[in-house]
Amino acid sequence: MKRTIIILFLLLGIFRLHSQQDTLKISLVIEDEQFGQIVERIRELSGAEVYFATAWFENRRFNGVFQDRPVAEILEELLKDLPINYFQYDAKTIVLTRNNRIYQDLPDGFFGDQPTVSEEDSLAYGREKVNPMPVFINQEMLPDTAEVQTLRIGRQVSGDTRTRYRISGYVRDQTSGDPVSDVSILITNRGLGTVSDENGYFEMMLPPGINELETRFIGMKPIRKRLLVFNDGKLDLTVEEGVQQLEEVVVEADRKRNVEAVTAGTDIIDSEESKNIPLVLGERNLLEIATALPGISRAGEGATGINVRGGRTDQNMFLLNDALVYNPTHFFGIFQALNPFVTESVEIYKGAIPVTFGGRLSSVFDIRTTDGDTKEFRGEGSIGPVTANLAFEIPLKQDKSSMVIGGRGAYSDWVLRALEDENLNNSQASFYDFIGTYTDRIDDKNRLKATAYYSKDRFSITSDSLFGYSNRAVSLGWDRALSNNNTLGLRLTNSRYAFDIEYDSGGNTDFNLGYAVQESEFKGWMRNRISAAHNLTYGLAAKYYRVNPGDLEPRGSGSDISDLSIPREQALEGALYIADEITLSEKFSVIAGLRWAFFAALGPSEQREYAERQPRNESTLTGSTSYDSGSFIETYGGPEARISARYLLSSSLSLRAGFNNMYQFIHTLSNTTAVSPIDTWKLSDANIRPQTSQQISLGIFKNLNEQMFELSLEGFYKLSQDVLDFKTGAQVLLNPAIEQEVIQGDGKAYGVEFLIRKNHGKLNGWLGYTYSRSLIRFDSPFPEERVNNGEFFPANYDKPHDLSLVANYKFTRRYSASLNFSYQTGRPVTYPIGQYNFNNAEYVFYSNRNEFRIPDYIRLDLGINIEGNHKLEKLAHSFWTISVYNVLGRTNPYSVFFVTEDGQVKALQSSIFAIPIPSITYNFKF
Repeated sequence: MKRTIIILFLLLGIFRLHSQQDTLKISLVIEDEQFGQIVERIRELSGAEVYFATAWFENRRFNGVFQDRPVAEILEELLKDLPINYFQYDAKTIVLTRNNRIYQDLPDGFFGDQPTVSEEDSLAYGREKVNPMPVFINQEMLPDTAEVQTLRIGRQVSGDTRTRYRISGYVRDQTSGDPVSDVSILITNRGLGTVSDENGYFEMMLPPGINELETRFIGMKPIRKRLLVFNDGKLDLTVEEGVQQLEEVVVEADRKRNVEAVTAGTDIIDSEESKNIPLVLGERNLLEIATALPGISRAGEGATGINVRGGRTDQNMFLLNDALVYNPTHFFGIFQALNPFVTESVEIYKGAIPVTFGGRLSSVFDIRTTDGDTKEFRGEGSIGPVTANLAFEIPLKQDKSSMVIGGRGAYSDWVLRALEDENLNNSQASFYDFIGTYTDRIDDKNRLKATAYYSKDRFSITSDSLFGYSNRAVSLGWDRALSNNNTLGLRLTNSRYAFDIEYDSGGNTDFNLGYAVQESEFKGWMRNRISAAHNLTYGLAAKYYRVNPGDLEPRGSGSDISDLSIPREQALEGALYIADEITLSEKFSVIAGLRWAFFAALGPSEQREYAERQPRNESTLTGSTSYDSGSFIETYGGPEARISARYLLSSSLSLRAGFNNMYQFIHTLSNTTAVSPIDTWKLSDANIRPQTSQQISLGIFKNLNEQMFELSLEGFYKLSQDVLDFKTGAQVLLNPAIEQEVIQGDGKAYGVEFLIRKNHGKLNGWLGYTYSRSLIRFDSPFPEERVNNGEFFPANYDKPHDLSLVANYKFTRRYSASLNFSYQTGRPVTYPIGQYNFNNAEYVFYSNRNEFRIPDYIRLDLGINIEGNHKLEKLAHSFWTISVYNVLGRTNPYSVFFVTEDGQVKALQSSIFAIPIPSITYNFKF
């Protein structure tokens, strides 16, 4: 081999020595010509011969104007954007090569007489102190077959001394054209690999020569390609769905995410996970499934809020394609207000929340909708005992744009008649929601997505009152790939939440009451891959709030109610942020971020002032200050640190830690234990400070048996300041001096979360257990602002033990059975513990706040799932779900309250579902 190469280079040298002709210069005007035509004109003008393969220039046309230029320079200018090199034997003989180049001299060290580059140095981006090595490839090693295609990337450049080259591109779905994340891209003959990110982007540093590429993604056909790497280049991959005849087909994403993820305290729920889990009335509910995961719970049935790691319900942010949804539930929290057929996934951040999110202390639920099919019209729907649901995917432009439209509504009030409470037997409730999403892949670099969402609930618990609440959310997003390493994202969103009460008693106290909160936000960010070791994200966010705290007006001409309108509130919230994902080694990665949060309460407003170091009440009121429209009333803010770190102890075992501190500038006003649809939101101002928190977490994560089992054990500790609560007997609604009714104190929460998950096999599901405590303290020199003598006491949502089991057993490809079991410690409650007489009046004496607990919560749900036959040629593919909610028929208490009868105080219990609730739901796809 060495002798052949030496002879080849000697012959080239002799050939050049025999050529003594001067370089010829020509003038040439090229207008939309093929390369073969250009070469023919060069030969006619100069007599020079150019040797090349016609196939290299198929469907390629050229333009240019050249005046008195050497032939070699003309060719170099024409070919500068192509992977084509040229070698000039003499003035009239030029040979073109694809990707590689012909060497006149062998570089130093070609025969091993210089030290090779170390593995550490070869990973560097800079130039090495060695000459570039020629890439010689045995063509017999490159059979181009249907299974393995050979691709050439880049072209060799003289003087380029790098030993690794950057190969980057995007992974897209063949059917929809959408980016596909978490695809494993392996170089099997080098032991290298990477994973596509959320935008389908990937990047690798590969050595020159032959690189055998293979993709792995469960549910998708693998791609196998042979890469001949000569320099930096772009490689886009298209994956298609894999159809396999197996005893079972398991669609499984993020197989190693449990171990390899860097961000602490995250969970992902795929929409398909809700398909086989028995829930109340057979309705899919991703948020209810979330409460089966460690660290996430709710106060009880009929509670619309979620508590995450000991946080309040208002400390969670629900984002639908980046737009905030204030109340993501229907029907007193029993159903989610998000159409499950257009929801792709929910990513939950409960630990070190990324810098791109802000404004809530406990968690972010990042909800993403599906992108419509750009090739075929598709539909999916369901018919259940309470609701009907329908969604369509509509292609608008082949392989470019599509729409997703979904809607559902309730058509039966029978479930309310099944509730144990007799007062609810004559109640009624209805709801509907609508969502539309437009997606447009403008080109390979630009992507547009617009979403519009609206939901409405109306219910009557008593015969004289009709309640209603609604959500509206719209978002417009644009993503642009500025280069292989830089991506720009822009988002514009608007959200509105409102409720109204229509009271009609037939007397003179009829009224209408309305409330609304609205926000508009702009967000922009850049993601910059500086190197293989640094992935930088930076951006800004600006939000404008407008709150209508309440309007009261008489209903009908006979009402004696007077008009009342609480002054509007408005504010600005903003942030600047930056984060760097740092790969320190193959085992150790860190995400370090800093977010600077800012908030300003704006006029017009009349802010009441109180005596210093005194409780806020009418007696300590000293005056007020007026603020003009747009002026700053009060400003708050500061730095927020977001840090996560992951260390791989092995390929299947890792440690993960995180820290973050957060600001929250908006609060809910509620003096009930659970969130109510008519809770109001209050902005921070001169008298109500923002909430703040600091959280640390540490966990160990393990995968077993080739990712069949996932295990995790994670602990957290969180401190909070200025947590909002109310004085006993507080008047919340339509109170212009609400600061006189609130108190602010400290909170602390800590716990351990355990999860074992089986991902595939006939039996799959998970077992989750959480031990946690959530404590709060309100201490003050003044008794009216002090609770439980200023000591820490359990919060209303403190539930130390929380156990959940979700399981599905597949008997055949068509039949499966599901189980959902939940156990929780009863939540705290305040009991009357005695009676006393004062001034000939009888009073009840209560215990310390939340000193006792209601009975523990236990619930078992069972379901049977029946899929239709799997014939391809069908009008629709069906899926039946038969389930029983609360199989044990336990009377789980929602609340405990007390009444006085015949001079005695009696405890009564209220339950939502005290009997088994059967349901049958028919699902179909077409």
